[in-house]
Amino acid sequence: MTSRTMTIRLGAGAVAAVLVAGLASAALAAELRVAGNFSGNKKHVDGVERPFFDGLAKETGLDLKVNYNPMDMLGIKAPDALRLLKAGAFDVMSVQTGMASRDDPFFEGLDIAGVAPDMKSLRKVVDAYRDEFDQRLQKKFNAKVLTLWPFGPQVLYCNASVKSLDDLKGKKVRTFTASMAQVVESLGGTSITLQFPEVYPSLQKGVADCAVTAPTAGNSANWPEVSANLLPLALSGSVQGHFMNLDTWKKLGPDGQKKMMAAFKRMEDDMWGLASTVNDDAVACNTGAASCKEHAKFSMKLVETSPAMLARVKETAINVTVPQWAALCNKVDPNCSAVWNKTAGAAVGIQVK
Repeated sequence: MTSRTMTIRLGAGAVAAVLVAGLASAALAAELRVAGNFSGNKKHVDGVERPFFDGLAKETGLDLKVNYNPMDMLGIKAPDALRLLKAGAFDVMSVQTGMASRDDPFFEGLDIAGVAPDMKSLRKVVDAYRDEFDQRLQKKFNAKVLTLWPFGPQVLYCNASVKSLDDLKGKKVRTFTASMAQVVESLGGTSITLQFPEVYPSLQKGVADCAVTAPTAGNSANWPEVSANLLPLALSGSVQGHFMNLDTWKKLGPDGQKKMMAAFKRMEDDMWGLASTVNDDAVACNTGAASCKEHAKFSMKLVETSPAMLARVKETAINVTVPQWAALCNKVDPNCSAVWNKTAGAAVGIQVK
């Protein structure tokens, strides 16, 4: 091999390396299209999500141009998120996993109503189910899990008199997951489906008697203006996720993926922190308590929960929501309940029989 030939070959290799680096840089420099959470959730959107995406390029050191907008500003309905993400309409989307379960019931295994009554037990379920959830998401919807976190305890805002769970009988209650609807219906209520922005006028006009959401979300949306009674009994945690289109994820490369996951882990922890801290203040503010500090102050009546109420919801989970979810999910995937039993179910001591 002559020195001239060697020089030519080395030169070609160097050119190839430059081209590869250039292509990777171009991929990262492309606009990252992000559909965030609903703008009415101010604590989450303005307090955490928007600042996070505004600073994502700097935090990761990646050459990113982020185009972030809340999904309601884009005219997107929450149940459509996964299909839009799979189609590549967005690179990153905030997804309500319970609503996404309409596309695949497996996803609701993360947050079946009645299974995890507090944030500590819910985190055990999420951590246990996370890997299986991520694998399923990649396979069926070409998307990668970046975060999984809860809005917080999903409680009842009612414009009708409600003193106990028995008073839900005959009431029209807004729910947003299949298992949540099953809890309401097992208590004699009628479940109705409404998008979050539709709830306020529905409570105001009597289209709905009660509606389920987190204390802070309801406060931010001014639901106490159109509902008189607050029953702070958690039906679920409303687990959300930030998911990235898998094609976009692969373009980042191993180093970019590592940096991206580290950044999103920080946001995920911030969201868990919100779920554990702000909702108590929201309950206080919704009900006009003197301890109210960080939310708008209203004058709802606080309906006291009891151990009997908690036990009844748990019993409903064991006998109704978990078996019905498993039956539906097993029709899609015969291994569904077995996967749930060894992950989420094992975390809270509930098994599908």
